[in-house]
Amino acid sequence: MESDKAQDGRPARHPYGRDPDAIERPVFAAVIRPHCSLGRTGFTVVMGGCCLVSLVTSIVFLTQGFWPIAGFFGLDMLALWLALSLSLRRGRSFEEVMISQIEILLARVSHRGERSEWRFNPLWSRLHKVEDEEYGLQSLAIVSRGQRVLVARDASPPERETIADGMTRALAEVKKGF
Repeated sequence: MESDKAQDGRPARHPYGRDPDAIERPVFAAVIRPHCSLGRTGFTVVMGGCCLVSLVTSIVFLTQGFWPIAGFFGLDMLALWLALSLSLRRGRSFEEVMISQIEILLARVSHRGERSEWRFNPLWSRLHKVEDEEYGLQSLAIVSRGQRVLVARDASPPERETIADGMTRALAEVKKGF
């Protein structure tokens, strides 16, 4: 009976010289998060400052008898709070891209925690780029067997270009191995 270990205690080599675990090991992996201009502290500072300015201005108008204006300042603060909290919440979403010898995995997790996954065969897949001379890489998509899925939707053009370069190199490496 053959042993899984060589005589010196190291794991036995594959008969063809290949590592059987390498097939599932990622050649490329990235987590892509949207740019979020404000964190929790920034949100508090901006809202506090705006509310203070709104309160002071409302008091000035109230003392002069223009009482309806105070209500409009309250509506403005409500709209600002709603927009900033929505932006802060959306910052929790992300995308994961993983390319191995046997598959491309693209997973999107929304700000609510909902997960969507797409799996592609790397040998049948290619990247589709839409570039603009002035603004850079506008969109990046994985295309495979008639299916097209956008990658790095929330990334800036330079970030999208970096991701595209890494994915292009990884796909070339995978296809070279076959």
